Amino acid sequence: MEEASCVCLVVILILALTLAWRVLNWLWLRPKRLERLLREQGLQGNPYRLLVGDLKEIMNMQKEVTSKPMNLSHDIVPRVFSFLQHTLNTHGKNSFIWFGRKPRVIITEPELIKDVLNKMHDFPKPDTSPLVKLLATGLLNHEGEKWNKHRRIISPAFNLEKLKNMLPIFYKSCNDLIIKWEEMLSSDGSCEIDVWPFLQNLSSDAIARTAFGSSYEEGRKIFQLLKEQAELAMKAIMKLYIPGWRFLPTANHRRMKEIDREIKASLTDMISNREKALKAGEATENDLLGILLESNHKETEEHGNSKNVGMSLEDVIEECKLFYFAGQETTSALLVWTMVLLSRYPDWQARAREEVLQVWQTKTKF
Repeated sequence: MEEASCVCLVVILILALTLAWRVLNWLWLRPKRLERLLREQGLQGNPYRLLVGDLKEIMNMQKEVTSKPMNLSHDIVPRVFSFLQHTLNTHGKNSFIWFGRKPRVIITEPELIKDVLNKMHDFPKPDTSPLVKLLATGLLNHEGEKWNKHRRIISPAFNLEKLKNMLPIFYKSCNDLIIKWEEMLSSDGSCEIDVWPFLQNLSSDAIARTAFGSSYEEGRKIFQLLKEQAELAMKAIMKLYIPGWRFLPTANHRRMKEIDREIKASLTDMISNREKALKAGEATENDLLGILLESNHKETEEHGNSKNVGMSLEDVIEECKLFYFAGQETTSALLVWTMVLLSRYPDWQARAREEVLQVWQTKTKF
């Protein structure tokens, strides 16, 4: 009996020591080993700090710069990536920063950047947190053969000739916005407008129309949910580097999972209805979703109905979500920055207008 108790104690002790070693290695030894290897390669950065790394400093610096108004300047790095600029100024062009336990390498030399881009198998895409994956995965996260397959199936949706057919949709979205602005004008023909929310709605509206066609209203609801999902993800982004944080049932996390279920349910219904119509021989709608499903249908027909051929329902859902994230924020940010520059440099505005009038001549009403 005593021997059995001793054996149990020894086993428990070994397990406890093994667990303690793994925790120590995970929290401290491995990050410090990575730091040593990076320094041996000539990279510089702050020493690793237990668990948090540079996160506290990053958050404090970002909070400080965003608390002040921004000058109208092309030099946006101090505001957008304040800690990145601080690191480059302090540690040089090739350095690293700590996101929790993981170092992020910063390189600015063209030859090194070229080397990384040319050796994609040696430098795979970083792992994404499951909470961030609730936003979208799709082509953005895939590599290798899966990336090739998705790229091949998606490409027809972005064929230049097909995009030209969508110009009336873009025209309608822009025209609706102009009408709204004209209605806001005062009696003297002027008013002050915060264009950012309008341009966000413009790009979202145009993408919903081009992506979902007749299902446009349902698409707008999905995009509103995706916008909320992105805002929640941004609130949680820094805390994701705290071990175990994503498992806590916070209100933020619960809402993100609830939104994910709503989006998937809506897109599943929309895609299933389109696929039934496609299999019944009905003409597909000339929107991004219709073109994507038609391309996917051809892929499966050409290579058989194997599970490894074509995109699954889950894959199509993720690509639809990616339509929004790839186009909405980028387009609205580009439009608002263009308007800022045109306002700041009236001669550019006059030259741009003159060029448009010259190209369109008598065909335009503006």
